[in-house]
Amino acid sequence: MLKSRIIILVIAIVLIVGFFLLPKVVVDNENEQITAEKEQNEEPVEGSNSKSEGLSDSIHSEAMPSDLLAKINRLRNKYLTSENEENSVIFADSLALLFKEGSKLDSAAKYTELASGGNEVIGDAYYDAYTFAVDAKKANRLGEKARMYYEKVLAEDAGRLDLKTKIAMTYVSSDNPMSGIMMLREVLEADPKNEEALFNLGVLSIQSGQYKNAIERFNTLLKSHPDNDQAMFYLALSYFNDGQKAKAKSLFEKIKNSSTDEQVLAAVDSYLNEL
Repeated sequence: MLKSRIIILVIAIVLIVGFFLLPKVVVDNENEQITAEKEQNEEPVEGSNSKSEGLSDSIHSEAMPSDLLAKINRLRNKYLTSENEENSVIFADSLALLFKEGSKLDSAAKYTELASGGNEVIGDAYYDAYTFAVDAKKANRLGEKARMYYEKVLAEDAGRLDLKTKIAMTYVSSDNPMSGIMMLREVLEADPKNEEALFNLGVLSIQSGQYKNAIERFNTLLKSHPDNDQAMFYLALSYFNDGQKAKAKSLFEKIKNSSTDEQVLAAVDSYLNEL
């Protein structure tokens, strides 16, 4: 019940939605092993740099508003028939924005790549698509693309801990998820107060039921970043599931008194009602 409840809360609060939709990962701190449960369904990802190959967006048609779909079709035809490279880039960039508007992030990433937006920009587009991918195999492919472009940036600027953290998270759903855990720990070795690394390791600990580890991570994070409401919520959740009811209640009440988000308040009330 906890994991499904976390998923609902994450969607409601708009917190790292895709992470909880990725395969469930269990971290074993004693023997440094990870097991990953992967979905078997596979949805194609656009992968060709050819103008006409791999750009079929029909899988999105039914889920998109008709006016937005019409704009996409018009621009897509212009892109496919354009013989001017500069115009092709402009059309691809516009298509990326339209697909992003329609929440079709895999297509948005592909057209961002075709628009040659720069390694970090393209990496960010694929990372966003990876984050929201429900299917594990699709998430793997999108994560690989994000890593490829981020690593090009890191080759020129090895100190980008933010990109190392993102790369680490793409490994969580891969065949080698322990690499992601180790990378997050490396980030913390370089920056013990790194907000993203602490947060992600805390969430991983919650997912694997290691609530004491999660409590340690979130407490460390909040010492340096006391305004991180997400960390405070997950710290309260960790206390709740670790049996430390008084601390959980205190934090939930603090969140209730400070938050104005109705969905957050509803989630907090549901836990307070159990305390």
